[in-house]
Amino acid sequence: MESRQRILDATVEIAGERGYDGTSIAAVSAKCGLPASSIYWHFQDKDDLITPLERVTAMAANVARSLVDAPDFLRLGLMLALERRPTEPRGRTVFLRVREITHQKITEVLTTLFPGLDEAAVHTLAVYTVAGADGLFVHRKVTGDAVDLVALFERHARLVHDAATRMAAAR
Repeated sequence: MESRQRILDATVEIAGERGYDGTSIAAVSAKCGLPASSIYWHFQDKDDLITPLERVTAMAANVARSLVDAPDFLRLGLMLALERRPTEPRGRTVFLRVREITHQKITEVLTTLFPGLDEAAVHTLAVYTVAGADGLFVHRKVTGDAVDLVALFERHARLVHDAATRMAAAR
């Protein structure tokens, strides 16, 4: 499992610098220090290696950048979501609708990238993805830690991708 993560980390770094066309199995091999045969042990080809992972990490990075640029939406939304009042504030309704749309989009991406996963597995991963993102945001706010939220979201996306890959392979 460690070699797979080294391969994925190297791929994300290279693809981030050079893009899809500039990323090759040879470049990934050189970056991670593993032979090409190790890469092919885990991944069929370049598309299997880069396309789904690059897509989910890019999405995660975009979400994180949005949260860094406008943190009050999530902060206020989470506060409203946790409160129960006799009359629902409109802001809570809007926030919950945005969360529902986010969940649906994550579900669509997971279903597209991992067609072998059943509905229950996709749902579990989508819930985990949103909850993990919430946790990363809350941790940063609660602790005042100046941790790079974009990097954390990218790591979270890679972990979800890896979990989905393992779950699909086990089916």
